[in-house]
Amino acid sequence: MLDRTIPFYNTIMKCSDYSLRHAELPDGFSIVTYQRGYEKEWAKLEYAIGDFDSLELAEKYFVESYLLNPELFSNILFLLNEEHEVVGSCIAWQDKHGENSVSSLHWLVVRERHQGMGLGRALGTAVMNIYAERGDLPVYIHTQPWSWKAILLYASLGFRLQKTDTFSNYENEYRKSMDELEKIVSKEQYELLLRSSEG
Repeated sequence: MLDRTIPFYNTIMKCSDYSLRHAELPDGFSIVTYQRGYEKEWAKLEYAIGDFDSLELAEKYFVESYLLNPELFSNILFLLNEEHEVVGSCIAWQDKHGENSVSSLHWLVVRERHQGMGLGRALGTAVMNIYAERGDLPVYIHTQPWSWKAILLYASLGFRLQKTDTFSNYENEYRKSMDELEKIVSKEQYELLLRSSEG
């Protein structure tokens, strides 16, 4: 479970260089695009980790944010387990960067009891492959220190913490984020994040 006692600071990451990779999954798991009714499953995933105050609010957000254009449904990925239950999701989307659009990875989530199996990496890889196939780099992510495990995952996929760059309407709080991450991650992990920080 996410430790939300860790202070929230807007943390911006960017990946400018990415090549297609195999999204490796354990036997029985699969990644599919959005299908009707999956908005309810997405709401359950996000409500379970505390990102929304109710299932209704989560579902409303998903519908209003992602389901207005059926042509973009292929950007919305869901992870299924052996019983074909939704246990994770990740979205390849677009946000604003000044006057222009920019690719942004949204809402990488895996059900808690399925974590530690490489499923988050597979989902992240599958979404990044969408961008790579379309030539839609760079890709941005907005995250926060309490998602430090995800930050390390993103870094392994080629994302770098941004010192000043940002997108959408997010304030970049790099220094505060790094101060928190230094308390949480190992010295080696912190040094890696520090060395790879840019812009």
